[in-house]
Amino acid sequence: MFWKLVLTGAVILGAFLVIRARMRRLREVPVSESQPRPAVSRSLVRGLAYALAGLSLGGAAFYLVHSWDAGRQILLVQVVNANTGLMAEYQARRRDIEARGFRTLEGQVIRLAEVERMILTPADRERPPRFEPSD
Repeated sequence: MFWKLVLTGAVILGAFLVIRARMRRLREVPVSESQPRPAVSRSLVRGLAYALAGLSLGGAAFYLVHSWDAGRQILLVQVVNANTGLMAEYQARRRDIEARGFRTLEGQVIRLAEVERMILTPADRERPPRFEPSD
């Protein structure tokens, strides 16, 4: 993910430098009076470019902070054995949960068997009533 941001920043910087070099070359060439003047001033275009760059940087920063904060959320992980109906409860951070396993807050690594299912709920919510199978 970090390298995607670095690559995007490098592309933006490269485009900025190319446009800046072209604008310098255009300034050196004298403008004849027969050519029409541009309808939009350069300062307006420059302001819009800076606003767009700021907006993209702000959006990237918001995305990074939001995904970091979401990964820190503590979830209640219920592991249910489909054959026996037995349930075990653990707590884990969202970023530590994978497809067939997770790492608990205590550091224990849990891997699920094929007959086990994982139920994820926010840890701060009220727990639903437990289903007790009748014998």
